[in-house]
Amino acid sequence: MDAHLLNKMLVPFMAASVSAVILLFVRAIAFKVLHKWAAGTETKIDDTIIASFKTPSVFWCIAIGLYMGIAVSELPERYVVYLSKVINIIIVFSITIAAANLAGKIFKEYVRKTGLPIPTTGLAYGILKGTVFAIGFLIILSLMGISITPLITALGIGGLAVALALQDTLANLFAGIHVLVERSIRVGDFIKLETGQEGYVEDITWRTTRVRMLPNNMVVIPNSKLSQSIVTNYYLPEKRMALLIPISVSYSSDPERVEKILVEEAENAVGEVPGLLGDPVPFVRFIPGFGASSLDFTLICQVGEFVDQYLVQHELRKRILKRFREEGIEIPFPQRTLHLREAKAERKE
Repeated sequence: MDAHLLNKMLVPFMAASVSAVILLFVRAIAFKVLHKWAAGTETKIDDTIIASFKTPSVFWCIAIGLYMGIAVSELPERYVVYLSKVINIIIVFSITIAAANLAGKIFKEYVRKTGLPIPTTGLAYGILKGTVFAIGFLIILSLMGISITPLITALGIGGLAVALALQDTLANLFAGIHVLVERSIRVGDFIKLETGQEGYVEDITWRTTRVRMLPNNMVVIPNSKLSQSIVTNYYLPEKRMALLIPISVSYSSDPERVEKILVEEAENAVGEVPGLLGDPVPFVRFIPGFGASSLDFTLICQVGEFVDQYLVQHELRKRILKRFREEGIEIPFPQRTLHLREAKAERKE
């Protein structure tokens, strides 16, 4: 009797083992061929898919081997039912792993292409994979005959309580996600807040955004406040920006001559003053025009980025002042004309 039962179990076991070994061997050859094929393509999507299915395919080979063992077995019906559930659980578990790996790799590729700040993506990557695994776990519980309705109800009530308790934190969380996805503010950008603070964006976390000001102080802004405020981003649509330098000369100066001198000094400074760009060519406009005691011009040129304007203004003003003195062009002081009236009072005796 024992020998007969042993034979009943030995045959399915051997069939399952041989089938699994053969499938694993075929799997190894297939992945080698797929890797060689993927290496010759330009896109990385095929590499991502192959890498995502590499580990789950092992479970698929084992599940098919078990199925082959059951097919040739003479086991009682109740054992067949249990083994069938085990096979279904293995398949669902392997599909969950494949889906989690694929979703994670696609997310990382998206982060790489869009340039999202790496320190802020670790939690998102974990949440994404955790969500996929949680869905797979619930499906496995359902296959095992365990009711998941009470569990989902408890999670829903608990989630509502947590959401109410962490309302401010969640507001900052979703505001941070909105800022990251919209990409209106990026790490490294130079921004100015409506409250007056300006500086470089150092980091965008799930709760706050850190801005390093030019004096090397750090401003920490809650993401919900940042998303509701008016922000000027000096790096969008590009880093380069126009620099307007107001210059005043006396009314006795020739406007054409002044314009020529200003353009010459700006063009000569290109390549010598760091941050000053020669394309487009600097130009001058007789704006705002006629001042109270001077002719007012505006020199317009391009700088590489926001902080370059300080050195460029410093150097250009020195050059223009030196050239004006050489050319005899006067920069006037404010002048006022006063009219005095003497009132004579007549008194009658």
